[in-house]
Amino acid sequence: MRNLSCITCLLCFSLAGFAQASGKPSQPLSALEQTLIASTKAVPEAQKSKNVDFLKRTLTDDFLSVGSEGKLHDKEEMVDGARNGELKDYYTYNLRVLPVDDGAAVVTYDGIIHMPEGDAPGMAPRYQHISDLWVKQGDQWRLKFQQATAARPID
Repeated sequence: MRNLSCITCLLCFSLAGFAQASGKPSQPLSALEQTLIASTKAVPEAQKSKNVDFLKRTLTDDFLSVGSEGKLHDKEEMVDGARNGELKDYYTYNLRVLPVDDGAAVVTYDGIIHMPEGDAPGMAPRYQHISDLWVKQGDQWRLKFQQATAARPID
Protein backbone atom coordinates (compact mmCIF):
# COMPACT_ATOMS: atom_id res chain seq x y z
CA MET A 1 0.00 0.00 0.00
CA ARG A 2 2.90 2.37 0.69
CA ASN A 3 4.04 1.95 -2.91
CA LEU A 4 0.54 2.79 -4.08
CA SER A 5 0.66 6.05 -2.07
CA CYS A 6 4.06 6.92 -3.56
CA ILE A 7 2.82 6.19 -7.07
CA THR A 8 -0.28 8.32 -6.44
CA CYS A 9 1.87 11.24 -5.28
CA LEU A 10 4.18 10.96 -8.28
CA LEU A 11 1.21 10.79 -10.63
CA CYS A 12 -0.27 13.93 -9.09
CA PHE A 13 2.99 15.83 -9.51
CA SER A 14 3.34 14.62 -13.10
CA LEU A 15 -0.22 15.58 -13.98
CA ALA A 16 0.17 18.96 -12.28
CA GLY A 17 3.35 19.60 -14.28
CA PHE A 18 1.66 18.48 -17.51
CA ALA A 19 -1.32 20.74 -16.85
CA GLN A 20 0.98 23.71 -16.29
CA ALA A 21 3.08 22.85 -19.35
CA SER A 22 0.04 22.53 -21.59
CA GLY A 23 -1.49 25.83 -20.46
CA LYS A 24 -0.38 29.34 -21.28
CA PRO A 25 3.35 29.96 -21.35
CA SER A 26 4.71 30.47 -17.86
CA GLN A 27 6.04 33.88 -16.97
CA PRO A 28 8.81 34.61 -14.50
CA LEU A 29 7.60 34.91 -10.93
CA SER A 30 7.52 38.36 -9.39
CA ALA A 31 9.50 39.08 -6.21
CA LEU A 32 6.24 38.90 -4.22
CA GLU A 33 5.34 35.52 -5.75
CA GLN A 34 8.82 34.13 -5.06
CA THR A 35 8.73 35.32 -1.44
CA LEU A 36 5.24 34.06 -0.64
CA ILE A 37 5.63 30.71 -2.43
CA ALA A 38 8.88 30.09 -0.54
CA SER A 39 7.22 31.13 2.74
CA THR A 40 4.19 28.94 2.07
CA LYS A 41 6.41 25.91 1.45
CA ALA A 42 8.54 26.73 4.52
CA VAL A 43 5.61 26.46 6.96
CA PRO A 44 4.99 22.68 6.55
CA GLU A 45 8.77 22.13 6.40
CA ALA A 46 9.02 23.81 9.81
CA GLN A 47 6.18 21.62 11.08
CA LYS A 48 7.91 18.46 9.82
CA SER A 49 11.31 19.43 11.28
CA LYS A 50 9.77 20.63 14.57
CA ASN A 51 11.11 24.15 14.01
CA VAL A 52 8.79 25.90 16.45
CA ASP A 53 10.89 29.09 16.47
CA PHE A 54 10.24 29.56 12.75
CA LEU A 55 6.49 29.08 13.27
CA LYS A 56 6.43 31.52 16.19
CA ARG A 57 8.11 34.15 13.98
CA THR A 58 6.02 33.40 10.89
CA LEU A 59 2.48 33.03 12.26
CA THR A 60 0.76 36.20 13.46
CA ASP A 61 -0.23 36.25 17.12
CA ASP A 62 -3.90 36.07 16.08
CA PHE A 63 -3.30 33.32 13.48
CA LEU A 64 -6.27 31.06 12.84
CA SER A 65 -6.57 27.95 10.69
CA VAL A 66 -9.72 26.16 9.61
CA GLY A 67 -8.86 22.51 9.03
CA SER A 68 -10.46 20.44 6.29
CA GLU A 69 -12.58 18.78 8.98
CA GLY A 70 -13.92 22.21 10.01
CA LYS A 71 -12.01 22.47 13.30
CA LEU A 72 -10.40 25.80 14.25
CA HIS A 73 -6.70 25.84 15.18
CA ASP A 74 -4.84 28.81 16.66
CA LYS A 75 -1.14 29.65 16.68
CA GLU A 76 -0.51 27.76 19.91
CA GLU A 77 -2.04 24.57 18.47
CA MET A 78 0.05 24.84 15.30
CA VAL A 79 3.24 25.33 17.31
CA ASP A 80 2.36 22.45 19.66
CA GLY A 81 1.57 20.22 16.67
CA ALA A 82 5.03 20.93 15.24
CA ARG A 83 6.69 20.36 18.61
CA ASN A 84 4.96 16.96 18.79
CA GLY A 85 5.86 15.98 15.22
CA GLU A 86 2.26 15.64 14.03
CA LEU A 87 3.11 16.14 10.35
CA LYS A 88 4.92 13.43 8.39
CA ASP A 89 4.83 14.60 4.76
CA TYR A 90 3.27 17.56 3.03
CA TYR A 91 3.52 18.16 -0.72
CA THR A 92 2.31 21.40 -2.29
CA TYR A 93 1.54 22.06 -5.95
CA ASN A 94 -0.47 24.47 -8.13
CA LEU A 95 0.61 27.46 -6.03
CA ARG A 96 -0.82 30.83 -7.06
CA VAL A 97 -0.34 34.22 -5.44
CA LEU A 98 -3.23 36.69 -5.53
CA PRO A 99 -2.13 40.13 -4.28
CA VAL A 100 -4.80 42.01 -2.32
CA ASP A 101 -2.85 45.21 -1.72
CA ASP A 102 0.70 46.23 -0.71
CA GLY A 103 0.29 44.59 2.69
CA ALA A 104 -1.75 41.45 2.01
CA ALA A 105 -1.92 38.54 -0.42
CA VAL A 106 -3.69 35.21 -0.70
CA VAL A 107 -1.77 32.10 -1.72
CA THR A 108 -3.88 29.22 -3.01
CA TYR A 109 -2.52 25.74 -3.58
CA ASP A 110 -3.22 22.04 -3.42
CA GLY A 111 -1.64 19.77 -0.88
CA ILE A 112 -1.11 16.09 -0.21
CA ILE A 113 -0.76 15.40 3.50
CA HIS A 114 0.45 12.39 5.50
CA MET A 115 0.16 12.40 9.29
CA PRO A 116 2.20 9.89 11.36
CA GLU A 117 -0.48 9.46 14.01
CA GLY A 118 -4.12 8.81 13.33
CA ASP A 119 -3.67 7.58 9.77
CA ALA A 120 -4.40 3.88 9.61
CA PRO A 121 -1.67 1.78 7.98
CA GLY A 122 -2.17 1.84 4.24
CA MET A 123 -4.59 4.76 4.47
CA ALA A 124 -4.53 6.98 1.41
CA PRO A 125 -3.04 10.45 1.79
CA ARG A 126 -5.31 13.43 2.37
CA TYR A 127 -5.77 15.82 -0.53
CA GLN A 128 -6.67 19.42 0.21
CA HIS A 129 -7.24 22.77 -1.47
CA ILE A 130 -5.69 25.42 0.76
CA SER A 131 -5.85 29.20 0.90
CA ASP A 132 -3.41 31.19 3.03
CA LEU A 133 -3.73 34.88 3.90
CA TRP A 134 -0.31 36.51 4.25
CA VAL A 135 0.04 40.00 5.73
CA LYS A 136 3.08 42.24 5.80
CA GLN A 137 4.09 43.38 9.27
CA GLY A 138 7.07 45.69 9.11
CA ASP A 139 9.34 44.12 6.51
CA GLN A 140 8.22 40.53 7.16
CA TRP A 141 5.39 38.55 5.55
CA ARG A 142 3.48 36.59 8.19
CA LEU A 143 0.75 33.97 7.89
CA LYS A 144 -2.51 35.23 9.44
CA PHE A 145 -5.16 32.79 8.23
CA GLN A 146 -5.39 29.40 6.55
CA GLN A 147 -8.43 27.53 5.19
CA ALA A 148 -8.19 23.90 4.06
CA THR A 149 -10.91 22.12 2.10
CA ALA A 150 -10.94 18.38 1.56
CA ALA A 151 -10.35 17.39 -2.07
CA ARG A 152 -10.21 14.24 -4.16
CA PRO A 153 -7.03 12.99 -5.78
CA ILE A 154 -6.59 13.70 -9.47
CA ASP A 155 -8.20 10.89 -11.46
